[in-house]
Amino acid sequence: MDTKGLEALVRQIILETLGGPSHGVRAVPVPALSVAEEHRMDTGNPAHRVYTRDLFSLEQSPRLGAGIMEMTDTTFPWTLNYDEMDYVVSGRLEVLIGGEKISAGPGEVLFIPKGSSIEFSVTGHARFLYFVYPADWQNQKE
Repeated sequence: MDTKGLEALVRQIILETLGGPSHGVRAVPVPALSVAEEHRMDTGNPAHRVYTRDLFSLEQSPRLGAGIMEMTDTTFPWTLNYDEMDYVVSGRLEVLIGGEKISAGPGEVLFIPKGSSIEFSVTGHARFLYFVYPADWQNQKE
């Protein structure tokens, strides 16, 4: 192996070890991503079918979080201690708040501001992307 080949091999190993290019720009093949039982979200009710899968780790994106969420025939209460936007890929996502139902279908976006006490609701199946600020939404307190 010559010097250029060795350099290319070392560069590839470093990139694989560090999880990507040093500039941080990444592409995610969202249509090819699926959710599995390990992505099931604990809503407090084992009958709920809610799955979340982050697209980036906190190390990769420490300020803005993004992920894919899928729900089937489920309604559950949630209080957001962070800002969230949901882009509906398929199905229909409803947010129930203060006696009102806000609904979004494919290609539409819902914005849910920090401090909202809502119910997420899906009849049938829905798949949507979520974008949250800050990225460590799970650790946010009131």
